[in-house]
Amino acid sequence: MRPSVDWIFDFISPFAYLQSQQLSAVTAVAAVRPVPVVFAGLLDHWGQRGPAEIPAKRRFTYRHVRWLAEQAGLPLVFPPAHPFNPIAALRLAVVADELAAIQAMFRVIWGEGLDPNSEAGWAALSAAAGLSPEAAREAVAQPDCKARLRANGEAALATGVFGVPTLLVDGEPFWGVDATAMALAALADPAHFASAEYRRLDTLPEAAGRRPS
Repeated sequence: MRPSVDWIFDFISPFAYLQSQQLSAVTAVAAVRPVPVVFAGLLDHWGQRGPAEIPAKRRFTYRHVRWLAEQAGLPLVFPPAHPFNPIAALRLAVVADELAAIQAMFRVIWGEGLDPNSEAGWAALSAAAGLSPEAAREAVAQPDCKARLRANGEAALATGVFGVPTLLVDGEPFWGVDATAMALAALADPAHFASAEYRRLDTLPEAAGRRPS
């Protein structure tokens, strides 16, 4: 039986876009279940700030994403403004619930650079999900759709997920596009990350810490 992997994402993350277009190595060995979550909810829970909320980090992050896309040969066009409100698109991903459709939705936002909340962007996202814009609007307004997105976030937090994108392999989160190879290693040899040295790292004590000013 093929193992199952949860792929946790938010359209707001350009790194999630990069990983979305490079999941073939994972889908070759595992069944991948797309799990949309609200990244802001993860940040609030863990008391973190997003990369775009720190000016110097924002500049580097955007340049890094541009470079990574060039290295991977992926099209990348930033949407007109970032961060943007991803909620409607995430609810549409809940409705679509298929990896191929969600990968296509990522291409609309990050490959074509469309604002997901504009009429043109919503029409393109709806088409990627196999719906008309009107049917998509109606679907994402349903209480069940909203509840499922909230439940996704709660379940992700319960497993220790703190960022996007994350591949959840056997309950273990592998965060970031640069952790794809590590997740593949866990799929190939689950015992590797249960070795004594990895277990020691899990309980490594702190010798110093910062105090709130």
